[in-house]
Amino acid sequence: MEFGILFTSHPHKDREPYPHQDVHARVTDEIITADRLGFDYAWLAEHHFSTEYGIMPDVWVYAAYLAARTKRIRLGMAVVTLPLANPVRVVENANFVDILSGGRVALGLGSGYRKYEFDGFGLDFDARRDMQDEALQIIQDLLRTRKTNRRGKYFTAIVDGEYELLPQPVQKPYPPLFLAGGTDRSIGAAGKHGFGLMLSTLTPFDTLAQQTAHYRANLAEASTEARANPAFGQIDIARWVYVAESDAQAKKDSEAGLLRHLNHFMGGHQSGYLGQAAQGKDSITSAMEYDSLARSTIIHGSPATVIARIEELKAKTGASSLMLHYPPWYGVEKSKASLELFAREVIPRLRSSTKAAE
Repeated sequence: MEFGILFTSHPHKDREPYPHQDVHARVTDEIITADRLGFDYAWLAEHHFSTEYGIMPDVWVYAAYLAARTKRIRLGMAVVTLPLANPVRVVENANFVDILSGGRVALGLGSGYRKYEFDGFGLDFDARRDMQDEALQIIQDLLRTRKTNRRGKYFTAIVDGEYELLPQPVQKPYPPLFLAGGTDRSIGAAGKHGFGLMLSTLTPFDTLAQQTAHYRANLAEASTEARANPAFGQIDIARWVYVAESDAQAKKDSEAGLLRHLNHFMGGHQSGYLGQAAQGKDSITSAMEYDSLARSTIIHGSPATVIARIEELKAKTGASSLMLHYPPWYGVEKSKASLELFAREVIPRLRSSTKAAE
């Protein structure tokens, strides 16, 4: 397996007061640490307008900055919210940052799930999936042929004749391309179009098994052209992960912060989160206590427990990559200690021999 970390640039408002320079300093330090520890990906989440969640308005500006601050870790977008973006600019920026980073970009795309973000941009939240479908057509054209000629309800892009999309990326044929999904529609689209699949932090293991089976069934319909995507068939699952010397210590360190985060997250601030974590919202909110979550959803505990949980996840889903996530409420020192312990005790047991040698 490969291992990445999902960074939401989420403020700890008690310790990182407005205007939040400390948030970005902390996240940057964590990414540099992840690079040093040998994690494969730093995934950057785009969010707008809320000091209760992420404050990262432009993942490309940040990724370009990180390209100069890191050495080997891949810089993933998790995700570019397509209805809020211009699809031509998405491809231009992905290719440009791929050049700046020496070929380290991974492009994750999604439709968005926070209505207030759409309200802020004056866009129709209920039309987001139709907008994403149009944007994906343009993006695939440009990545595959450098040209497009599409006139849609939401997006029109004409790059044709003597003109072409510039610049071109270092990675060939283009950077790995992922789609975030949680509904049958989005997961099926990821498979049919040959995208790698990104799955939710909140979805219980058993539901993830159903989702990945649906994805693989749709992969069979992907065209030869779609199969050229470097991320074709890859499954990247996000999880809340915390490692300590024992299960009891992990619970002591993380329980209050995790539940604080979930109580906000499930409190109506998100309106369409990956199909409400693929229809799992009720099971999550009804079991909003640590021990139930430890059995069904999160990966917290000693190194041995975490290894066993990841092996269980991989057996049920065939996941090729795990995206670690954690809220800021644990504190900087505990979060970094967890990353250090994960890198030292967990990754070597689960990484392929080829990757370990590298």
